[in-house]
Amino acid sequence: MCSFIFTMTSLRDLLLAAIKSLSRGRSFLQALLAFCTTSNAPSPASHDAIQEPGKNGPILITEFLAEVERLLLVSAIPNRLGGLSQKLKLEFREGLLSNPACMLPSYHTELPTGDESGQYLAVDVGGSTLRVALVDLKGRGSSGCPESRIVTMDTFGIDNDIRSLEGRAFFDWMAERIYQTVAQDSKKGHGPDEPLLLGLSWSFPIEQTSPQTYLLRPMGKGFLAADDGLLGQDLGQIIQSSCRNLNLHVSLSAIVNDSSATLLSAAYSHPATTTFGLVLGTGVNIAAHLPICTISTEKYGNHHPQDGATHVVVNTELGMFGGNSLPLTKWDGLLKSAHPRPDFQPLEHLVSGYYLGEVCRLILVDAIASVGGVFGGVVPPSLARAYGLDTKTLSLIEGDPSPSLSHFQSLHPSPIPATTTDLHLLRSIASLVSQRSASILAASLYALHEINLEASLSAQPPSPERTTATTTTIAYSGSVIEHYPNYLSHLQRFLDELTVNSNTSFKLISAKESSVLGAAVALACLDK
Repeated sequence: MCSFIFTMTSLRDLLLAAIKSLSRGRSFLQALLAFCTTSNAPSPASHDAIQEPGKNGPILITEFLAEVERLLLVSAIPNRLGGLSQKLKLEFREGLLSNPACMLPSYHTELPTGDESGQYLAVDVGGSTLRVALVDLKGRGSSGCPESRIVTMDTFGIDNDIRSLEGRAFFDWMAERIYQTVAQDSKKGHGPDEPLLLGLSWSFPIEQTSPQTYLLRPMGKGFLAADDGLLGQDLGQIIQSSCRNLNLHVSLSAIVNDSSATLLSAAYSHPATTTFGLVLGTGVNIAAHLPICTISTEKYGNHHPQDGATHVVVNTELGMFGGNSLPLTKWDGLLKSAHPRPDFQPLEHLVSGYYLGEVCRLILVDAIASVGGVFGGVVPPSLARAYGLDTKTLSLIEGDPSPSLSHFQSLHPSPIPATTTDLHLLRSIASLVSQRSASILAASLYALHEINLEASLSAQPPSPERTTATTTTIAYSGSVIEHYPNYLSHLQRFLDELTVNSNTSFKLISAKESSVLGAAVALACLDK
């Protein structure tokens, strides 16, 4: 009889928790699946529940999951997501006015019109690859031709031996690969009177002091190229010199980071509506085309508007924000306490691919310690160490339809085999962690959109067109947003919730090969 009463109480608690989360769709199914699997266990007390100190009743796995959902998505419910966006907007405005480390204005004031054309050399230097491409921009006026075409592209791996090349040795290595690609398909670039225009997508720190001057800074990530006397020298001159040694004449005229490249490449195809370039992979960042009036005169400095320019591409350094806005959980506190720079990038810790797996791991370890019987009460050895669960594995967990989550179990074997209930719990935690990331990103995008809209409208006379429905295009790239199951749909859903009572809508578009195309488009904008 006592067992029957316990079961009925558990069912009641489960249904109450599920009904409370019904509006979020999947959480109801998560709770239902967890109940169906745990109800087949030999004893509820042995696997599904524990006695929490200070309470008289048992805590179910579903109750633990409901608490995780409440804490992670506290700001994601519709009536609170807008509030988070407003808090972030205040931080963004402060950054535009005074913070020297973020909201960095570039020298790119104009977005492409889509009419630009020409052949350009684009080079993308990342932490593990060098890509060299010849890009042919056709322009919208070319009948029957695509707007852009990669004529040829070669990819070269960057291993530790290449990273260890000091000073000019690294740039000489780069020049040899550039020459290899150019020699195949281009008739230009071999004479000083007609150098091939080169655009560079550079994934390392750099100091831009004028539209044509980019000073080399320490590269990090194990690279030694900035050593041996090159620190502080003009990157364009260094690369051009290495190319000239091979009788290859290039003119390095534009350097962009990954988010700016994403914005520019998509704006070339969607020139009327593209305002933001979003990158979400290991890190997260947004480039935004914002009114110059949103930036303080002191911060804008020597970025003189060109021919009456009103807007400028801004590198937000998004990960640095959120210190005064984001609600943190106890698991976020654990992550921060073990981080060498706990307050440097608050938003990045909750959003980017580098940290999603670690947040999920910390929650799972807590569940194993708190809910009796989860994973047999034993943390798999590979999950006992920090960052033992990466985001790539997390995406495979969410995308694995099998009840056994075979890929996860092969990567993280445990002396006690995981039950179906354990694996449902893990998949549910992964989903909630990724949904929180998407909700914060949506709030950030909406805050930037409002800053842009408010400044643009204040500079214009009243007009009936102000009430016309508008669509803002957000270009995206990066491994998480491109490949993590359901992430893109979650982001779109949260954006839709933020705009449900406005005449604005957001459209997310993929920016394919944005690093090389964006570098080429940056050149084309300068070449007009």
